[in-house]
Amino acid sequence: MLRRITNLFNRKEMADENMLLQSVDRNRIPKHIAIIMDGNGRWARRRGMPRSLGHRAGAETLRNVVKLCSELGVQYLTCYAFSTENWKRPQDEVSFLMDLLVEYLEKEIEELHNNNVRINAIGRLDELPSQAQQALARAFHKTGNNTGLTLNLALNYGGRREITDAVIEIVNRVNKGEIKCEEINDVLIGQSLYTAGMPDPELLIRPSGDCRISNFLLWQLAYTEFWLSDVMWPDFQRQHLLEAIVGFQQRERRFGGLIKK
Repeated sequence: MLRRITNLFNRKEMADENMLLQSVDRNRIPKHIAIIMDGNGRWARRRGMPRSLGHRAGAETLRNVVKLCSELGVQYLTCYAFSTENWKRPQDEVSFLMDLLVEYLEKEIEELHNNNVRINAIGRLDELPSQAQQALARAFHKTGNNTGLTLNLALNYGGRREITDAVIEIVNRVNKGEIKCEEINDVLIGQSLYTAGMPDPELLIRPSGDCRISNFLLWQLAYTEFWLSDVMWPDFQRQHLLEAIVGFQQRERRFGGLIKK
């Protein structure tokens, strides 16, 4: 009986996904999607599990989301994996997250490479443990020439720190005489951020029920469309990503202006 109910549920889920796939306009896929991967710990706690199992389940969700983004032709997927504030968590959890990063990169790198995915990371990477830095370096080297989806991992990342680093870089260039103060504008600032060369995210997805951006891409999210959900990240399925994209495509993006009728 339980197997029959499970099969019925799976068939309904597949039907919902197929219906959403048919609703997606392939010509209006957002070029850049940003995701705050939130809710792993709460997902585990509600099930009486250690937080580490929630993080491991979240890594599997990321795998599925990356695959679908690649299939749909998304150009950039930026995922908030570890913030500058996350160092305040218990040491055993921080160590687990760093080990999980290394494990994810080593386990998934061949499939990602075979699917033309390029691995990138933003944040103060030089402050990560050496094993994590080495795993990232191997991933960058392996996938650096790929031309499909760029998987952008935000690691030891903070939006305020990113802007501070950009200001320091610009000040240094002014002091060296490379640029003049009057040449500083929003374009130059954008070129000095960790995301230089990438388009700003068109769609931000935040699961877990929270309604804040948590120091994530503060500059880049100026005109980004938000899609919020109560679903915890480990429960985030392909159909949820499709719902977010369909919802995005139904919105009018005015960028402070008016839509011409």
